[in-house]
Amino acid sequence: MKVGIIGASGYGGADLLRLLWQHPYKSELKVYTSSQQGMHIHESYPHLSTIFEQPLEDVNVAQIVKEVDVVFLATPPGVSSALSEDLARGGVQIIDLSGDLRLTDPTAYEAWYKRKAAPIELINQAQYGLTEWNREAIAEASIIANPGCFPTAILLGLAPLVKAGIIDLESIIIDAKSGTSGAGRTPSAITHFSEMNENFKAYQVNTHKHVPEIEQVLNEWTDEKSPVTFQPHLVPMVRGIMATIYAKANQTMTEEQLRELYENKYKDCYFVRVRPIGSYPATKEVYGSNFCDIGVTYDERTGRITVVSVIDNVVKGASGQAIQNWNVMNGWEESTGLKFVPVYP
Repeated sequence: MKVGIIGASGYGGADLLRLLWQHPYKSELKVYTSSQQGMHIHESYPHLSTIFEQPLEDVNVAQIVKEVDVVFLATPPGVSSALSEDLARGGVQIIDLSGDLRLTDPTAYEAWYKRKAAPIELINQAQYGLTEWNREAIAEASIIANPGCFPTAILLGLAPLVKAGIIDLESIIIDAKSGTSGAGRTPSAITHFSEMNENFKAYQVNTHKHVPEIEQVLNEWTDEKSPVTFQPHLVPMVRGIMATIYAKANQTMTEEQLRELYENKYKDCYFVRVRPIGSYPATKEVYGSNFCDIGVTYDERTGRITVVSVIDNVVKGASGQAIQNWNVMNGWEESTGLKFVPVYP
């Protein structure tokens, strides 16, 4: 298939280019930008200089739909909603990494994202791209709303518990940490070296735009409508997310039963690796890969379950999961073009 990427200047777009370049079912690759037309990608990202030498092209939707079969939108919020209607009308597959199509309620989007929502007809066409839990719908879809990075780690960690109905949803507390690449490439006071090096920050307390996304999916999995407590933090590393999740169990269980639950739920999921009892993952152990590693334990003293879920936020949290969804949409093995081991150390 002929592949297009809209949004070349950000980390997500650059990583899509890195991964799609070696995808066996990509026949041609074009990159479009609204800010760097005529430039070459290696001017911003020298590490890509030997794999992509074409100049970046202007975002002209009428031309794009003639040139490609699928478009990956690695754009800021607000851009995708403006482009996706015409792209869809042109018959191309759409995989949106921006967040514009994730929330099914336009009023919730406008409240959390502080901008106008996409047309409801477009939102209704999009399928939520949490691949491991929505494969059948993704396989039939032409538009994918790729999940956010935090929701990916959190929902993969919570899903077996919520689906089995063995936790009190009102008790869920999510303590998550991210590397600075999650804030994007544009410099800011919160992420530059002098502010972030040897530092550790909570940010967007009670206001992070991934809150409604997490709650929306949890509410789809259960009849209960319950808010969650989610607090993100920035840590002085580039890539990686660790979500440590706490929830009250509503039944007594053993460590063995808990791990068996996760093993059974993820036994056919290549990219989710469940740790042995007593083993908990670290972000370096998924660095540069599309894996989500999960460790889980039950504290008999408190009756609480603790889940530790880690991903690379740029890959499994963005570009890698987008390609995983593209594979499923087209009936290919979902690990196609993504079967590489993490970089360590």
